[in-house]
Amino acid sequence: MDWSMLTCARKGHITYAPDEAALRDRLHVETPAGEAWRCLRCGTYVHGEPHGHGPAEQAPLVPRGRELRDAFIIRFFALERVIRGLVIAAAAYGVWRFSAHRGSIEKIFEKDIPLLKPLARQVGWDLDNSHIVESIRHVFSVKSTTLTWFAIGLLAYALIELIEAVGLWLQKRWGEYFAVVATSFGLPLEIYELTERITAFRIGALVINLGLVVYLLVSKRLFGIRGGKEAYEAHRRGESLIEVERAAVSPHTESAG
Repeated sequence: MDWSMLTCARKGHITYAPDEAALRDRLHVETPAGEAWRCLRCGTYVHGEPHGHGPAEQAPLVPRGRELRDAFIIRFFALERVIRGLVIAAAAYGVWRFSAHRGSIEKIFEKDIPLLKPLARQVGWDLDNSHIVESIRHVFSVKSTTLTWFAIGLLAYALIELIEAVGLWLQKRWGEYFAVVATSFGLPLEIYELTERITAFRIGALVINLGLVVYLLVSKRLFGIRGGKEAYEAHRRGESLIEVERAAVSPHTESAG
């Protein structure tokens, strides 16, 4: 998939006229329909005036190719964080509502349990000795303050997930650091949960979170990995069309001199 062409089709082309004559000639062409300039993202010649002009150093740093693919992957993780954050926030609200109306809910539960016993016996479920029923009754006995703190904890967890989502969606470096640190703190707990019981959901959550941490550390060169931020920014500049064409111009300029 050509991520550059796909993005240009969705957002439009970006052209720039550098002041340097040799570089300018490589990005510009005269056609019967008028002048055309190469798009800094996809490299296609676009008719009309350039969107900007000036020294090559001031040209916009336009994401292209692999960087656009990386942005798509990171935004996938951001959407996953949004969904998770909203689910956890809903759970926090449910716990808070349960704490506020626990008495009435318990009365309804104890009233309806006897009505369900004949149906449960038909499917071989003994409600009198059910672990699920006992667990629900145990929840009814938990103190209101404990439930309130539990709801606050869930809400804080949801907020962390949503902050991660915003930082990743906007592709901010602080968001990438925040996501790695916050996700890493939760990995030991997820591994411990797998030692107690293995489920497809727990395995999937661990794989997604571990994949996010490794992907961000390596691709974004966080915490000094692979040269850190300086190497990452240098790589971004080196992949820009302006820098690629400048590198192509330099040998010819030296030969002419």
